[in-house]
Amino acid sequence: MRASLRSLLAERIDYAGLFPPAALPMADAVANFASYRESADAWALARFVLPVGRLEEFEGVAAPHLRGAPWRLAVLAQPSDAGAIGAFNARLAGRAHIDTVESRAATVDDVAALAPLATLATTYVELPIHDDPAPLVTAVAAHGLRAKVRTGGVTADSFPTAGEVARFLVACVRHRVMLKATAGLHHPLRGDYLLTYDAHSARATMFGYLNVFLAASFARQGMDAAVLAELLEERDAGAFHVDDDRVTWRGHTRATAALASDRDRFAISFGSCSFREPLDDLSALSLP
Repeated sequence: MRASLRSLLAERIDYAGLFPPAALPMADAVANFASYRESADAWALARFVLPVGRLEEFEGVAAPHLRGAPWRLAVLAQPSDAGAIGAFNARLAGRAHIDTVESRAATVDDVAALAPLATLATTYVELPIHDDPAPLVTAVAAHGLRAKVRTGGVTADSFPTAGEVARFLVACVRHRVMLKATAGLHHPLRGDYLLTYDAHSARATMFGYLNVFLAASFARQGMDAAVLAELLEERDAGAFHVDDDRVTWRGHTRATAALASDRDRFAISFGSCSFREPLDDLSALSLP
């Protein structure tokens, strides 16, 4: 894989195998994560995602697998879960560590109520983006939090428009808010795909994770929201050129070093219930 793509994707995938459409049992998701940590593609793996209410179940199942560097965990939680998070980190010190908390908010007051989570761990707040998210992003910034955007789901109406995602990215750049994405990012490029792993599943137009994270990078460079939306809509692999030093889309170029900076300081990761599908699809894509 070209150095620019590795730079774009390093530690980018938060494994969410417990969640739909995979919805795996805890034992299977934990075993998968353990195997991915030992695989040649471990460089792309970030955290294991789970609800705070399943920490005890995780602890029992994962114990035989907790070897080497501590597992990094992201938990879906509320401020009232602070005690459970702290106790878990104390019990599993050196083996597993909750370093990320994810929650959601629909109003500025909701965002403020989540501020105590920032004292526990890096905290992402999932925001609705159908309406202009700027007031919510402003509140996220004021409380030292990060933003999370839902880019899909298991129904066609779960997907925002390209314009909405572009507007969200621009707002995060303007307010210097780091972000992550979740849902619907199993494939590198935008296209029509099955919504679930059922062969008879309905189909929908999904975002590609390359589209989303290149758009985030170009947003940080100052690209206009209208052009970002065009990039988010891009389906043609031939519109991209990839080499070790840069990624180019229709004449717009982002250097490998800038992609690494954007990954570390702006658009951090995406949650996916599959780790292999995003990487295998990228290998099959043969970008020019």
